[in-house]
Amino acid sequence: MKKILLLIYFLSFHVISELTLEITQGTEDPYRVAIIKFSGADKAATDIQKVVFDNLLRTGEFKIFDDEDLLSIPQIEEDIVFNDFRILDIDFLVMGQVKDDGLNVAVEYQVFDISKAKKIRTSTVYGIPNKDRQLAHYVSDGIYQEITGIPGIASTKILYVTEANNFKLLISDADGNNEQVLLESPEPIISPSWSPDSKKVAYVSFETGIAKVYIQDIASGKRDVAIENSSQISSPAWSPDGKFLSLTMYQDGNAEIYILNLKNKNLTRLTNHYAIDTESTWSPKGSKIMFTSGRSGSPQLYELDLKKFNSRPKRITFDGNYNAKGSYLPNNEGIVFVHRADTNFQIALKYFNENFVRPLTDAQMDESPSISPNGNVIVYAIKDDGMGLLSGVTLSGAKFRLPASKGAVREPAWSGYLK
Repeated sequence: MKKILLLIYFLSFHVISELTLEITQGTEDPYRVAIIKFSGADKAATDIQKVVFDNLLRTGEFKIFDDEDLLSIPQIEEDIVFNDFRILDIDFLVMGQVKDDGLNVAVEYQVFDISKAKKIRTSTVYGIPNKDRQLAHYVSDGIYQEITGIPGIASTKILYVTEANNFKLLISDADGNNEQVLLESPEPIISPSWSPDSKKVAYVSFETGIAKVYIQDIASGKRDVAIENSSQISSPAWSPDGKFLSLTMYQDGNAEIYILNLKNKNLTRLTNHYAIDTESTWSPKGSKIMFTSGRSGSPQLYELDLKKFNSRPKRITFDGNYNAKGSYLPNNEGIVFVHRADTNFQIALKYFNENFVRPLTDAQMDESPSISPNGNVIVYAIKDDGMGLLSGVTLSGAKFRLPASKGAVREPAWSGYLK
C-alpha cells in the first residue's frame, strides 16, 4: 500500500515565498502621487513606506514620486508648498508618521489633493511589531480608496495550488508575499474556494484515493469532510450566505450541478442533461447560478434562476466557440470568463448591458480567472514556456505577473475583504 504523505499547516507555521511580483504594463493615464519618506521609527517607517510604494505601483494605476523626484520635501503639513508639486503635475501627496514603542505600532498618514491645496484624509492604523507588512497593506488600501473612490485590495489574500514534487494548497498576500502552506499531498488538490467571510476554504483532495470536498478553517487549520464520492467531485463554490456549496458530481456517470446543504448534508440536483455541466458559481445575491455546459455543442455559459420553480438553464454567451469558467462581477454588472474566438484562450469581460465581449488578455492559454472583491482586478493562470504561473489584469488595462520560484501555479482564488 502506498504511503500517503499529508501535511496540514496552520497560520503559525513556517512561511515560504514562492511567488514574485513582476509589473508588465501600467495604465496610460496613471494617478501621479508623491510619497514623502515616512517619519518616526526608522526601520518600521522605511519598511512600511516601501510596501505602500510597491502596493500602489503594482496596481498599474499610479506613477509614484519619492523624495529624490521632488522640488521640496515637507516634513509637516505646514511646510507644504503646493505649487512645487503642481509644477511636476503631481495629483496627490502622501505623508506618514510611524510610532513604535515595542508593544504597539501606529501609522498615521495624510493624503493631500494638490489641485485643491487641501488635506482630504487623515487616518491611523494600529498593529503590533513585526507585522509591518499587514499594516502597510491597510495604509495602502486607505490611500487607494481615497484617490480612486474604490476600496483597496492590498490587505486581501489569494489562494492557489502549486505542483512540483507534491501538490500544495497555499495562501498569500495579494502581492505574493507572506505565503503559507495550508495543505501538502502527493495526490491532486483542485478547485479551491473561499467562504464568503474569508475565514474558511473549500477544496477537493484525492489524498485518500477518492474525491473528497474538505472545508478547512484558516486560523486553526481544522478541517472536515463536507462530502465524498467514489467517482468524481469538482468545483465547490460557496453561496453568498455561506450555507450551501454548489458543485459538480457524477452521481449517475454524468457531470451535473448539485447544491449541498452544509448543515444537514442534503443534496439537491440542479441540472439533468447528457452534456457535461460543471464550474458553477453564485451570483452576488445568491439568486442565480452560472455554470459551464456543453449542451449547445461547445462549452458555453448558462444561468439558472433559483427563485423560479422548475427554472430552465438560459444560455448567456454566444460570441466565440468556447466560453467557460465564469464569475460574476461583485456589483453584478457583468461576468468574467475564459473565452476563445479562434485558437487562443483569453480572459474576457462581458457587461450585461452590452452585446459584445471585451477580451482582457492576449496570451494563448489563459484560464481560471478570479475577481478581486472590489471588482477591479482579475488574477488568472497562464502557461509560459510550458510553466504554469499566475498573472493579473485590471479593468483599466494594467497587467502584472506572480511567477513561482519553483513548480507550476494554477487555480487562483481571491478572498473577500478581511476583517
